[in-house]
Amino acid sequence: LVVLSTMMSAAQDDNSKAYTRAKRITDMQRMAQAMQDIQSGFFYNNVDIVRDGAKTLKETIVHVGPTIDEISNKDIYEQYMLNSEKMTHKTKKKIERRAQDVMDRFEKGDAVQALQAYSKIAEQCMKCHVRLRKW
Repeated sequence: LVVLSTMMSAAQDDNSKAYTRAKRITDMQRMAQAMQDIQSGFFYNNVDIVRDGAKTLKETIVHVGPTIDEISNKDIYEQYMLNSEKMTHKTKKKIERRAQDVMDRFEKGDAVQALQAYSKIAEQCMKCHVRLRKW
């Protein structure tokens, strides 16, 4: 009975940590706000706003991935069509790196290069939304 209780508790912990569609939506909204913050920081020449936006973006992007529904899908064709884990991982790494570039460049006074890095982040966002989200 104790073993069963422990197993059920562990299963509940796993489910509470599972990445759901609702969590993905929340993360996407947080990242959209972070991008807006970075842009506002550029326009107001405020390094603190840029830094906060880039930091939020970096902290949030690490959570993005396939949802529990996508992972547990047993349909082979749908698994193939939704096989986005590799692309998602590459996109996440690029966004993390570019967010750091935005902070570093803007702090050094190179707004042009910071804006180019920002543009590369937006490009990665759109690639994902066009290819994986079928926009």
